[in-house]
This record gives sequence, C-alpha cells and structure tokens, in this order.
Amino acid sequence: MINVTRASRSSRTNWESVVLPILESGSVFHSGIFKTMREVKVKVTESSGLCTLSFNGESVSVAEQKTCSSSSTVQSTPEIEKKYVHRVYDAIAPHFSSTRYAKWPKVATFLNSLPSGSLILDAGCGNGKYLGLNPDCFYIGCDISAPLIKICADRGHEVLVGDAINLPYRTGFGDAAISIAVLHHLSTENRRKKAIEELVRVVKKGGLVLITVWAVEQEDGSLVAKWTPLTEKYVEEWIGPGSPRVRSPSCITLESIPETEENNNSKEHVKDNRYNADEELRKTMHIASSTENEFLVSEDERTNKNQQEYFVPWHLPYHRAEVSGASACALASGLAKKDDIKGAVVYNRYYHVFSEGELERLVTGMKNAVVIDRFFDKSNWCIILEKTS
Repeated sequence: MINVTRASRSSRTNWESVVLPILESGSVFHSGIFKTMREVKVKVTESSGLCTLSFNGESVSVAEQKTCSSSSTVQSTPEIEKKYVHRVYDAIAPHFSSTRYAKWPKVATFLNSLPSGSLILDAGCGNGKYLGLNPDCFYIGCDISAPLIKICADRGHEVLVGDAINLPYRTGFGDAAISIAVLHHLSTENRRKKAIEELVRVVKKGGLVLITVWAVEQEDGSLVAKWTPLTEKYVEEWIGPGSPRVRSPSCITLESIPETEENNNSKEHVKDNRYNADEELRKTMHIASSTENEFLVSEDERTNKNQQEYFVPWHLPYHRAEVSGASACALASGLAKKDDIKGAVVYNRYYHVFSEGELERLVTGMKNAVVIDRFFDKSNWCIILEKTS
C-alpha cells in the first residue's frame, strides 16, 4: 500500500496521502483479500520532478512521467460520485450482481474477435460477467467497489480494486481494454476524458478499446420517466470546490431478513421491526427530502431533451437488507429512502447520459488514438478506439 502525507502548498516538497495497490507476480489483490501489503512513502520534490519511494526503509527515486500533483482536481473524486455511485454500489453489490448475468452481443462480438492469447483489461468490471467470456484470452478486471471485486474474486477471476481515473495497470500493458457502462457515472467532462485517456494509456500500440455508455436517446421512454432529473444548481452543489452540506452519520438498527424466507413473510418481518425506527427516521427523512426537493426540476425541464444529469433509482428488496445494517445507515443519513409499497430500500445512482457524438468529442484532440467504429446498441452509445502511438 502507498501511504503519502500531504504538506502545505508553500513547501518545496509535497507529501500526499493516497492508497494504491502494488501488484506482484502471481498475486491478485482486492480490498480485504491482499496476500501481502507494504507501507510505501512517496516524497515529491517539485523542483526536480522526482518521486522518492521508500519501501520498508529503502529509498528509490524515479522520474515522474507527469507531475504527481497534476490533474489533482480531476483525480479527486467529487462527493456526488462518492455518495451516489461508490457507496450505493457497495451497498447493493450482491443484489446488483444477481441481476447482471446476460452478456451484450456487441460486447461479446468484440471480445471474441480478439486474437488468441490477448490480455484484456476490464475497467469497471462489476461482478465480472465479461471476464473469461473468450476462453482463449486472459483477463484482469478492476472496479471501484470492493464488494463487487470480492464477488469476482470468489468466482476465481483476476481482479483488484481500482479507479477508472487512475487505472492500476502499467502503460502499454494490455492488448485490449473495455469500459462497459462506467463513464456515465463520472460527473465532470474532464473526469470522463481522463478515464478515456487512461483506457488508451494501458493498452499497447495497435490495441483496441471498447467503451459503452447510457444514451440520452433511451428506447424505453417509460423508464426515463422514473428517473429524477438534476438541475445545474444541484450538480454544482456536489461537484463544486466546496463540501456538500453535512447530514447526520448516525445509524439505526435494521434487523436483516434471511433470504430463505418468502417475500411476503419477509415484508411482514420488516413491518414488525420498522416502527421502532420510524420515529428516529422521520426527522432525518424530512430534512433530506426538503433538501433534495430544492433541486428538483420543473415538469417543463423534465421533458427537456438537453437534460443529461439524473438520479436513477435502484430498489433493494427488504429481504435483501444487509446483515451489516448498511441500508439502515443509508436510510438514517438520507442516502436511501424506504418504499413500503414495493417493499424496498431505494438508492439513487448518479448518471450523466450521453448525447449522440459526445463520446467522439471527448476523444477529439487525443494524439495517440483514433475512433475506428461507433454504434448505438440497446440505448447505449458505443465507440471502439485504436491506439496509434
């Protein structure tokens, strides 16, 4: 693990605090299942552009390919992503995974078209449904969600926890890379562009990159009607330089429901227990609802074709409530809400849906990659890039 401590900007030497995995031959690392861990201190000297790494007391200096502190704004995860992407997928991981098994034909076609022996990097692999799809290739997946990575590891896949903005692979490592339904969870254009640059960076010259994202042009209009549009004010509130308003971190106890019980029995079980928590929740939920209502758009704005920022709900059934009580904490903090009619805890996931041509525009100006194919598939915009240098 890399442990760096940040100093003041006035200092000529920067110490930053980050955590990064170190890959060793024959080892697969993910949160909580690391075979080995090391503490590494990284010292950055601004005048020389060198990084000094200290491994167990031994120091080594390496020239930076780019300033360690550069792109800090882009690489610093906005609160909206932490709360409405990272925390949500951590909470819903088992249920989410149980719904993700069908392979998209276009993705399967791409993977099956790659030469035998190719090393494929899956950035944002989720539950790993594409890992191993072409048995003649090798795969390494990464995802920001440790619970999803654990699911992959339990299935025997080579995976690790990693950020799409700072992929944990060396430059020119893979023969191909895929990013399936990931970029639409990044909340700024610069972060989306940086994620594409990272995908290109980690493949060899001539390597291919497949990227798919949700489209504005959804084929099922009734589905979009269930989404919550976000106003510019709301988005700025969360991705701006300031911190979002603080909500109570307090947590209540929600008894988990065994998954062996039938749904009807489970609902009754939760019904008996939830009244003890309702009084505590009422004030918190009222505050959270009032806060969110300030930023909801009008009906005219809801039908605006230019609308691209949404909260998309995920219904986690009561009988799938986590043993750890994560859903109870989410309810208490306002991150999730209860829907007694559907018998579910409802989480909102942040999405930036892409307009036609937007993916290609993000690639414009990149000197080391070209778009060799673009297509629309299952309400997704998709492009295939080739690394040219």
